[in-house]
Amino acid sequence: MKRDKKRQSSRTTRLGVIVGVVALVGAGGWVAGTRMESPADAAAAHQPPEAGPVTVPVEQRALTATVVAQGSLEYGSPRSLTLAGTVGASEGDGEGDAAVQRVTKAPTRGSVLKEGSVLMQVSGRPVMVLRGSVPMYRTIGPGTSGDDVRQLQNALNRLGFTTGGVTGTYGQGTASAVSRWYRSRGYTAQEPSTADRQELGQLESAVSDAQLALLTAQGSGEGTRGEQGDGESVPESDEARALQIKSAKKQLELANSALSAFKSGYGTKVPAGEVIFLPELPVRVDKTKVRAGDAPDGEVATVTSSDVVVEAVVPGTDAGSLRKGMAVQVTTPDGREAKGVLSEIGGSGAGPEGSAGNAGTGGEAEGAGGSGGGASAPVPLRITIPKPGPLADAGAGGAATVTIKVGDSDGKVLAVPVAAVQTSVGGQARVRVQRGKQVVRVEVDLGISADGLVAVKSEGSALKEGDLVVVGL
Repeated sequence: MKRDKKRQSSRTTRLGVIVGVVALVGAGGWVAGTRMESPADAAAAHQPPEAGPVTVPVEQRALTATVVAQGSLEYGSPRSLTLAGTVGASEGDGEGDAAVQRVTKAPTRGSVLKEGSVLMQVSGRPVMVLRGSVPMYRTIGPGTSGDDVRQLQNALNRLGFTTGGVTGTYGQGTASAVSRWYRSRGYTAQEPSTADRQELGQLESAVSDAQLALLTAQGSGEGTRGEQGDGESVPESDEARALQIKSAKKQLELANSALSAFKSGYGTKVPAGEVIFLPELPVRVDKTKVRAGDAPDGEVATVTSSDVVVEAVVPGTDAGSLRKGMAVQVTTPDGREAKGVLSEIGGSGAGPEGSAGNAGTGGEAEGAGGSGGGASAPVPLRITIPKPGPLADAGAGGAATVTIKVGDSDGKVLAVPVAAVQTSVGGQARVRVQRGKQVVRVEVDLGISADGLVAVKSEGSALKEGDLVVVGL
């Protein structure tokens, strides 16, 4: 009896297990069936969503428009220097010879030359710089006159060596000032050479000889006697004596004239090669073209102004918004910065007229970029940096980034991407605004553009911050 009950219980348990397994398999099949899909269903599920416009919200922000360009650092107003003549004593006087003159101290690259500074030395003599617009073209000394003498006198007076007046004629006062100037620089001014002194002596002797001849001709009463055939002397005729006196007077007159002419140019001089006049000072020695031992022929150095400049190029479309005098931020790759001024646009020294900053959608900018190849033609710029500060020793040829502010929005304005702006046939700017499922057009006036955005203004509240404007489909 008990054994029958155990068998019945075992059969019941096995039946429950079988039913459970069947139920579990069925449930798994149902789950798998719900997750399976036909190829048609899979293709339908992967169809792209219905196309709609691409929108961005309207922003309210301040805009600052800039033109950014890459350039190189240079020094302004380059000028080559040559000597106008020999340095020191003139050729053939025994104290110097132009054919053997040699540079004894070359110009120093990077040095700054002020008025009265020594550029270099030739055969131990100085070559100095003065401010003046008339180039040195001759030796200046006693008796010379002209504009070059006048600017020499002005320069000496500026240096504190008074000439006794600016007369344009080289006199004793100018000679004395020249001597003091040379001594202040550690040199001796060019005094008369050995040949000059010898010539002066010869001219003075000629005057003395002419005076003696005149006295002899004048005689002491009877005059010089001639001789007859028997050896007896007879007085010369009054006519012959008069001719001798006249000739002696003429010789004395000529000798005195030659002596006076020579003395008018005798004294302290400024040799043609010892001064270089430059229109503006100070200047910076940018390149040296000679070394010690070279003959000072041809170009000896190149100088520039002490201002650092940046040479850059921008497209004509950007140049149309620039004008001379704009402030510029200059930055080098290593982070050094300085303030500059836009001094030239297109190499003309003057930029296009009109203020910068207003963006438009019709027409092309005129001015610097409006000619010579179209609005996109490259336009050269020059930025002057009066106070280079950390850029002073950056070296010519270094790279620099220039950033020029061309306008701002004067506070916060509504701004949309430039891509959102459309222009009607009549030239009216407008944007498309999504309102619910509809897209409406709103007419706007454009303002300044910057960083891919443009300031817009609509009538009333047709456009406001947060509205979604269409930038693409």
